Amino acid sequence: MTAAHPSVWFAAARPRTLPAAVAPVLAGSALAWRDGCFDVMAAGLCLGFALLVQIGTNFANDYYDFVKGADTVARVGPRRAVAAGLVAPGAMRLAMWAVFATAFCCGLLLIRWGGPWLLAVGVASILCGLAYTGGPWPLGYHGLGDVFVFVFFGVVAVASTYFVQAGRIGLDAVLTAVPIGLLATNILLVNNYRDADTDAVAGKRTLVVRLGRGFARGQFTVSLAVALAMPLVFLARGQRAWCLLPLALVPVAGSHTRRLRDGRTPAELIALLGDTGKLLALYALLFAAGEVLQRA
Repeated sequence: MTAAHPSVWFAAARPRTLPAAVAPVLAGSALAWRDGCFDVMAAGLCLGFALLVQIGTNFANDYYDFVKGADTVARVGPRRAVAAGLVAPGAMRLAMWAVFATAFCCGLLLIRWGGPWLLAVGVASILCGLAYTGGPWPLGYHGLGDVFVFVFFGVVAVASTYFVQAGRIGLDAVLTAVPIGLLATNILLVNNYRDADTDAVAGKRTLVVRLGRGFARGQFTVSLAVALAMPLVFLARGQRAWCLLPLALVPVAGSHTRRLRDGRTPAELIALLGDTGKLLALYALLFAAGEVLQRA
C-alpha cells in the first residue's frame, strides 16, 4: 500500500470534532485574561496538547473500531481511513502513538507553569484517549464515552488551562467547564446517534445504543438548555451583562434540536455533526468575548 495522501490524514483527524479541543482552552484563557493572569505561551501549549490528544484519540478510534469490527462497509457515516483501505492498520497505529507521544512532550513543557501534578493529568488524558476505543475495556463500547468527553474536554481542559495561568482553580472555571463539556459531548452524541444501528450490530454499546434515540434526543436538548442557562448564573454571580453574549445562540440551538428530531438520513446527521461543532466554537468565542469585556 502506498503512503496515504495528506488529505486522507486530514480527514482521519476529523476536523469536525476539533472545536472540542479548542473551545475549553479558549474559555479557560478568557477567564485568565479577565483576571489579569493570561499567559500566551502557557495558553498556546494547552491548545497544542488539547489538539494533539483529540487527534490522537481520533486516530485510535479509526484503528480500534476497524480492529473490533465497528467500522464496516455497512457504516453510514463518513469513511474511515483504515476501514476504507486508505491507510494500513499498522500505519494508523504508528501515527496514533506518534501523536500521543508529541502530546506528552507538549504537556511536559507545561510543568514549568503548573507543577508536576500536571504530569498525572496529561498521562490520564492520553490513557483515556486510548481507552476510549482501545484496551481490554474500551470506554466507548460500554456507554462511557459521554462521561469521558465531559470530564476531559470540559472539566479537566478548562480547569487546567486556567490553572496553569492563574495558579489556582476558582468556581468560575468549574462553572465554565459545564457548558463547554456538555456541548462537546453533544458532538459525540450526534456521531453515535447516526451510527447507532451499526454500532449495535458490532457490540459497541454507546449510550445511544443502550438507552435509545429518544433518550439521546432528550440528552441533547437538556445539554443545550443547561449550556445556554449558564450565562444567567454568571450574571447572578455579579458579572456585567457581557456574559450573556452566548444567549445569541438560542435560535441556533433550537434549530439543532429540531434537526436531530427530524433527521432521517446519514447526510442530514453528518451536516448536524459539523454544525454541532460550530455551535461549540461560537459559544466559546462569545463566552470569551464576554469575559474579555468584563475588564473593559
